[in-house]
Amino acid sequence: MTTKNLLVELFVEELPPKALKKLGEAFATVLADSLKTQGLVAADAAVTHFASPRRLAVHVAAVAAQAADKAVSKKLMPVAVGLDASGNATPALLKKLQALGADASAVSTLKRAVDGKAEALFYDSMVTGVALVDGLQKALLESIAKLPIPKVMSYQLQSGCELPGWTSVSFVRPAHGLVALHGSDVVPVQALGLHAGNQTEGHRFEAAVSPVVIADADAYAATLAKDGAVIASFAERRADIVRQLDAAATKVGGDCKPIEDAALLDEVTALVERPHVLICEFEAQFLDVPQECLILTMKANQKYFPLLDAAGKLTNKFLVVSNINPDDASLVIGGNERVVRPRLADAKFFFDQDRKKTLASRVDGLGKVVYHNKLGTQGERVERVRAIAKAIAAQLGDATLVAQADQTAQLAKTDLVTDMVGEFPELQGIMGGYYALNDGLGETVAHAIEDHYKPRFAGDTLPRNTAGVVVALADKLETLVGMFGIGNLPTGDKDPFALRRHALGVIRMLVEKDLPLDVSALVRSAVPAFGNLIADASAALVDFMFDRLAGSLREQGYSAQEVDAVLALKPQRLGDVAKRLTAVRAFAALPESAALAAANKRISNILKKTDDVDAHVSEVLLQEAAEKALFAAMQTVLPQAQSQWQAGDYTASLQSLAALRVPVDAFFEDVMVNAEQLDLRLNRLGLLKSLHVAMNRVADLSKLAA
Repeated sequence: MTTKNLLVELFVEELPPKALKKLGEAFATVLADSLKTQGLVAADAAVTHFASPRRLAVHVAAVAAQAADKAVSKKLMPVAVGLDASGNATPALLKKLQALGADASAVSTLKRAVDGKAEALFYDSMVTGVALVDGLQKALLESIAKLPIPKVMSYQLQSGCELPGWTSVSFVRPAHGLVALHGSDVVPVQALGLHAGNQTEGHRFEAAVSPVVIADADAYAATLAKDGAVIASFAERRADIVRQLDAAATKVGGDCKPIEDAALLDEVTALVERPHVLICEFEAQFLDVPQECLILTMKANQKYFPLLDAAGKLTNKFLVVSNINPDDASLVIGGNERVVRPRLADAKFFFDQDRKKTLASRVDGLGKVVYHNKLGTQGERVERVRAIAKAIAAQLGDATLVAQADQTAQLAKTDLVTDMVGEFPELQGIMGGYYALNDGLGETVAHAIEDHYKPRFAGDTLPRNTAGVVVALADKLETLVGMFGIGNLPTGDKDPFALRRHALGVIRMLVEKDLPLDVSALVRSAVPAFGNLIADASAALVDFMFDRLAGSLREQGYSAQEVDAVLALKPQRLGDVAKRLTAVRAFAALPESAALAAANKRISNILKKTDDVDAHVSEVLLQEAAEKALFAAMQTVLPQAQSQWQAGDYTASLQSLAALRVPVDAFFEDVMVNAEQLDLRLNRLGLLKSLHVAMNRVADLSKLAA
């Protein structure tokens, strides 16, 4: 079967830049997968996707002109339904065969096979493989229908298209061209009112010819680059931008480097068809404004790449990725410099105006900002955070820490009512830190205000000082306890108040800072701050946090068994969890671990079937040699294991228990636990209870049993 490479391109008006990468990947993946399902392409065929501001395209290697014929076996009906008592075809069977294009002569060829509990009739036939034109038509329509379009727009088809001019089409952007080439042959498919051909358009201003004719599927990228002045590959265009940015930064000198921002880089890649990086600058006087403000306005509003010096400080140079490359770039450079100047001037104006009022003078303004219709204003929320923060600070430090945490909690949200944060909400916290320094509040409080949102995302840093940790904990706990208290829980992939992120933030601070705080008590201590506004959902919240912790630990590489064993005990000091996991992993590697884990599981099941058992053993009531031997071994091993556990050496504690394997095995082999004599039974249960308590201080070892 001969094959040729396939190229399909949709030429459209400018696509939404933030969605372009996903659109290009989805278009290629769905189309190629459909061709593979239909047998036109091998499962391991190479698939290359292209995406530029005005096109989505895919190149698929080794596509057949027609899929191979395929033998299929179709279940018709149970034998009892298809054949009468004499073995002749029933009307139902004949009707079914007729629907499949067969007649009564096919009855003798039917196969019988057991299907479930009954015998069924099967019809074997050879299905002709799909032709490429039909298979590609189906694949193309599927890929268009399944595009992850952020917002669909409707437009009318131009007159002269297959459909009438008044017919509306819904797509991400108006489509103007369709290319479908199998080798050099046009595949006559249709979509969005367009007929496939071998012509497309290049760069709006710099294409050498119009239209651009694609000779064959393999010439697509090279022809677009040569005749159309377009780098069709998203990845190649992105890499070219990175190369040019680094080269421009080197040209500026001073060990400058462009700011690293993958999302900005992807967006700019989606805005240009052939990138050209230019060096621009702004007046140095704007550097008096906090660099976060300048960087944000340049990135968010203008899609520029600010340049940082070797120390990470903003310079007055920035890089522009242009979509044109004129012989004289001075006009383009001057235009971009003129555009950015008012933006920077606005930032400087906001900064100067905000500093005329202290953060303390803005506290009352938070009472006018609604936080949640069931939980009141930001002002009321601040008071709750203050109460929670003071309680936490009292456990972690002295009166100085309590005062710092209280002041930080009172002022942390005041930058929400500043002009700068009103214009750039992403700067909340950051601007509060700058304004705190301006008010003379000192670095401790300023850093704590800036850091109290941390960690903002996975991998983010934690607050720099203890006051910041305290207020960050209080802020996140207030959100979690409040939202759980009014029943506003995350569902599925919906989490509008980022409760999963807040829970992980609390967990990270408790773990990485090794704070001497019990997680359940910590959650319960935040409930009184709400008064009668909420119900107490602290138990559900603690379960939620342990679920988040379990997921995080599995992502870090711990096995499900290890995580389940440790978290089954719900250890309250989360800073101990890593040590417990290390101990469990070391214990599981011991040759005795499997037997002891199985024994622990057996003990758990025995104890579940009885009422509360006292972990007390009377040596006088020990009769069997095996139970005496186990008791004697426990007198030596358990004190040692407990001492090691109390010292925090969980690994040694668990490994000490390995010495009990032989006497435990012998006990279950030779001793009847549920003896008829009550005192003997209770004594043996007490022996097992004592063993169970000792074995499950670090983790629930029964979770390690196969």
